[in-house]
Amino acid sequence: MPTEYLVLLSFYGLLSLVIFCFYGVDKFAAIRGKQRIRESTLHILSLVGGWPGAMLGQAVFRHKTKKLRFLVVFWLTIMVNLVCLAGVVFLTY
Repeated sequence: MPTEYLVLLSFYGLLSLVIFCFYGVDKFAAIRGKQRIRESTLHILSLVGGWPGAMLGQAVFRHKTKKLRFLVVFWLTIMVNLVCLAGVVFLTY
């Protein structure tokens, strides 16, 4: 496996871990009525590659799973990310 792909996988993994933690922090802030993480922050992190961790965070913490507007934007960020990822892989192959 080329080094570029390992770097890309590491980036996705690290960003996924970060956003997974963000979902947990935001869920517990919501429960306690504390200051929340902005939805735009969650979307940006998903857009740049953290969406696997976001999906896991939604499932584990049962957070942001019923808000339709959020979910529509979330799935759009995944689609945009995958299209960009396919472009990068295509251009480097």
